[in-house]
Amino acid sequence: MNITEKIEGLLVEIDKLTASGAEELEALRIKYLSKKGIVSSLMEEFRNIPSDQKREVGKNLNELKQKTQHKIQSLKDQFETSSSSSGEIDLTRTSYPIPLGTRHPISLVKEEICSIFKRLGFSIAEGPEVEDDWHVFSSLNFAEDHPARDMQDTFFVQSNPDILLRTHTSSVQTRVMEKTQPPIRIICPGRVYRNEAISARAHCFFHQVEALYIDKNVSFADLKQALLFFAKEMFGSNTRIRLRPSYFPFTEPSAEMDISCHICGGKGCNICKHTGWVEIMGCGMVDPNVLENCGIDSSVYSGYALGMGIERIAMLKYQINDIRLFFDNDIRFLHQFESAY
Repeated sequence: MNITEKIEGLLVEIDKLTASGAEELEALRIKYLSKKGIVSSLMEEFRNIPSDQKREVGKNLNELKQKTQHKIQSLKDQFETSSSSSGEIDLTRTSYPIPLGTRHPISLVKEEICSIFKRLGFSIAEGPEVEDDWHVFSSLNFAEDHPARDMQDTFFVQSNPDILLRTHTSSVQTRVMEKTQPPIRIICPGRVYRNEAISARAHCFFHQVEALYIDKNVSFADLKQALLFFAKEMFGSNTRIRLRPSYFPFTEPSAEMDISCHICGGKGCNICKHTGWVEIMGCGMVDPNVLENCGIDSSVYSGYALGMGIERIAMLKYQINDIRLFFDNDIRFLHQFESAY
């Protein structure tokens, strides 16, 4: 069989080529178009034909090569198209439209709290969750025998030196005060840990937002006005606040802040235990010892601090009666907040 007959037979053969997969298609490419393939061998044979036949044979040989390349590429495109189109249908997926997820209520409330304080000029500060004793207790005026230092109240990672999971985000405040001179106006959102029995009202980890403002001539009146602004923005313009004397090692004077129950309007219900008031946070003027511990002159500067549990605010805002719902990952609970953002 001469070269012309071989080319004519291959042209017919190429028209009938098919491939059922990528491996078979690659085998066809190697068979016809590789350096040792059929087309290349014909090119070698082409050199030995008489000169008067080269023009006609060369034309047919080029046609064979181009046709083979186009056929291989066509099969490749067809295979890729069918492969991608079949991949678009996943029979294990839910029917369209695909349901969207929801923002977690803790995230919703945290961002709303931060937004309110940002409007008062506060900026966000963050710090590590694994802390040392100085930033969590000693710098904040906690006594050596304070109950919070006991293993029953705090998760200790190691001792000598004491490393622990922070029990409040006040540790972020001390870190900022050590590195920054007043004026300081920050909020510190984050997760904290306490060794408590898990119940409907308490958990071993939860979230806090604390605020700190230090400058010259800061007074309790400034604190009260900030608290009133926050309460009205968070719970409604008719919200009232009440401050009750309290004790915290790091503030003096200190107070617990209550808001008028927004469920019953202050008339008394199960949420407020029929008192008309609900406690939401602790606050007070920063103790001078704390300022001095952090390198700030307490004779020149004063300030206030406040802190609240995000879960408690969320439970009041959305009337949730069990803190464990925030951490159970029950999508039935989370779907209730689809319209909250």
